[in-house]
Amino acid sequence: MKNFKQGFLIISIGLMLLTACNQSKTTETIATAETPKNIRRFGSVTGLKPEKIVYYKKLHAAIWPGVKQKIADCNIRNYSIYLKEIDQKYYLFSYFEYVGKDFEADMKKMAADTTTQRWWKETAPTQIPLPDAAAKNETWSSMEEVFHQN
Repeated sequence: MKNFKQGFLIISIGLMLLTACNQSKTTETIATAETPKNIRRFGSVTGLKPEKIVYYKKLHAAIWPGVKQKIADCNIRNYSIYLKEIDQKYYLFSYFEYVGKDFEADMKKMAADTTTQRWWKETAPTQIPLPDAAAKNETWSSMEEVFHQN
């Protein structure tokens, strides 16, 4: 009887582990199937004029629907912008993931959009490009990714 109970216990634990492993694999498969494999991540930074912080936040609290749609149409996902004060200067940090096949073409499509152009005319005067971006007549400075974990 003692050997039967031990055997039953071992089989029960084995079945629980097997079930847990199968559930884990199923979850991993679903997550992998939903996540595009061609994701490119982008981080960038720019300055923000202190007197324009309230306006910048107001704009982004009610982002124009056409701008949101163009961002999505151009294969940009998980787009975030953060604000940080450092030594009494203000900086914006942006992060997004690109899931398309032709980044340059999608960025040209976005730049050609009249609604996006009007949006940029609102946001550009609030920002202070860092020297490397200013030298290229750009607003945002690209950042190097040094670590990522899914």
